[in-house]
Amino acid sequence: MTLLPHLRSLMRLKLGLSFKLFLAILAACILVLVVNSVFVRISFVRDFMGYLNEQGVERMHEVVPRLSAAYESHGSWEFARQNPEKWFALMRPPSMGQEFTAIVPPVSDQTGAILRFALLDIDGGIVIGNANAAAADAIRLPINLRQGQQVGWLAMVPFQNAIAAGDVRFYEAQLRARWLNGAASVVVAALLAWLLTGTLLRRLKVIAQFVHGLAVGDYSKRIPVRDRDELDQLASDISQLAGKLENIEHNRRAFMADISHELRTPLAVLQAELEAIQDGIRPMTLGTLMPLQSEVTQLNKLVDDLHELAVTQTGEFRYTFEALDLDRIVAHCTMTMQARARDCGLSMAYSSKGQPVFIQGDESRLQQLLSNLLENSIRYTQRGGQILLTLTTQAGEAELSIEDSPPGVDEPSRQQLFERFYRVDASRNRSSGGSGLGLSICRNIVEFHGGEIAALPSRLGGLCIMIRLPALPPP
Repeated sequence: MTLLPHLRSLMRLKLGLSFKLFLAILAACILVLVVNSVFVRISFVRDFMGYLNEQGVERMHEVVPRLSAAYESHGSWEFARQNPEKWFALMRPPSMGQEFTAIVPPVSDQTGAILRFALLDIDGGIVIGNANAAAADAIRLPINLRQGQQVGWLAMVPFQNAIAAGDVRFYEAQLRARWLNGAASVVVAALLAWLLTGTLLRRLKVIAQFVHGLAVGDYSKRIPVRDRDELDQLASDISQLAGKLENIEHNRRAFMADISHELRTPLAVLQAELEAIQDGIRPMTLGTLMPLQSEVTQLNKLVDDLHELAVTQTGEFRYTFEALDLDRIVAHCTMTMQARARDCGLSMAYSSKGQPVFIQGDESRLQQLLSNLLENSIRYTQRGGQILLTLTTQAGEAELSIEDSPPGVDEPSRQQLFERFYRVDASRNRSSGGSGLGLSICRNIVEFHGGEIAALPSRLGGLCIMIRLPALPPP
């Protein structure tokens, strides 16, 4: 009774992964050895024993005619009773003209069949030979005279019974050898299983510690990979995941810092103006309220842009894709924005082959994309400049370029134009009224259409926005 609580506590222990893997490999090896032993045993009894018994039956077929002739010569089996010399002489035919009388087995009998033979009378009684051959499981062949009359039986003890009865030491030695071989194999399997589980466990511990670091927010570390097997592939994938998580965390912090910066300026202006009015420094008039209204409008625009950026980035925009003629959409947006460009002292033109260019897209989102890009060009292009839109098709893609005249953008700045809140210094800055989110929204719309967007130097001296979208074959 005192052992029962200890046994229960032992059963509740959680086995480690290495021990479980060790037991699994060891159990598999033992199972293979057991199955192999069973099949060897079955094969030995069925095939080898059967082969030996077949050899004995062939000897029986050779002896039966001689026994039949001896019976016809003597008229009964009395000549063979208690006469081993006659019995063994019948087991082997005369050789080289001399009668065989020695009490030795035939030279060609390698299975010991002669010693397992017995002569039975018609009633199954022993005349001479191995007494065990009278058993019911003995192998028997009838002895018939030339007239067809049966006068007796030639019986043979099965080889497996002879082994069991004789307790052959060779068989016992083989059995002991198999057990020793099995035990040695289990020991070797256990050693190999232990070494294998130890190696795997060390590698799994490295991966587990790395994943634990990811869980607590440490994305800076990486797992060294040697590309040897599936564990290395898993480690490589987890390292890539860590890199992406690190990038996401960096963007999240940068995004929060950018939002704080963007909100701080208008809020500080509002707070200063309101405090000045409260302190009586500035009277509450339409003139003093106008700057406040302007800052509130800018805040609303910033919040709207943030919301629009979020829904385009997460896919919450409701896209209704259908076959559209991109040439028609670009021409319509160009015509709509030309009046705004003229008011700013700019010229706007659209160039295409005048043929439909079909794509799979959402018309309202594409119009939003073009409006944002054209508004961006109008806002930042110097007065007296020009804006040129060009639509072409190449290698199954529709290519739309929007080029403007100076000022241009240098290479490092072009690489960051589509980042949130990024603005080029000097001419392209916040004073122009932008929130720094328009191009990020444009990039999200293009990517949801399966396309690409890039900023390149313009032939007109300013900036070129290149958009590539998958084109549909003409109907």
